[in-house]
Amino acid sequence: MPDRVLSDEEKKRIPPGQYLTERFPVLHYGSVPAFNPKKWDFKVWGLVENPIKLSYEQLRALPATRVKADIHCVTRWSMLDTVWEGVLFRDIAGIVRPKPEAKFVMAHAENGFTANVPLEKLMDDDVLLAYRFNDAELTPEHGYPLRLVIPKLYFWKSAKWLRGLEFMARDKLGFWESYGYNNDADPWLEQRYA
Repeated sequence: MPDRVLSDEEKKRIPPGQYLTERFPVLHYGSVPAFNPKKWDFKVWGLVENPIKLSYEQLRALPATRVKADIHCVTRWSMLDTVWEGVLFRDIAGIVRPKPEAKFVMAHAENGFTANVPLEKLMDDDVLLAYRFNDAELTPEHGYPLRLVIPKLYFWKSAKWLRGLEFMARDKLGFWESYGYNNDADPWLEQRYA
């Protein structure tokens, strides 16, 4: 049930089987991890020319980008015009320089959570390593201090509590995919389950 009456334009932005919400539901596997900025780091490795390990301070010092995007959860809710701020994935890729054989990326997060995504999907101009949402710091329940945000895919691919990115030649199933979620996760094709 939508929180308000939708315009015709808004209706066109909501994929099949989804409903609009203006509340940001909290859904995740496991408990919310504690964050210690003195011990936290973010790593990028695998098939890259320049692997990196950044402290939280170093990550936040990278150029920031704001993205306005619609997001869609596999549990059928959608939010329109959400605003995210963080580091563009493309900027991280520019720093680490993926090798030609790198075709996939595994996002590694706290609690052993993983999400697999084709590299080409991550190179879109709206994919962020986000630390702010709607002009405020992310809350712990929504992935603080860092969350991958891939607006064009169902939101389980947007891993909360992101700790690293592994560049790979071959695809491997992530956490939810190994439990039967669709590997491609396109909300417009309703790719919810395998």
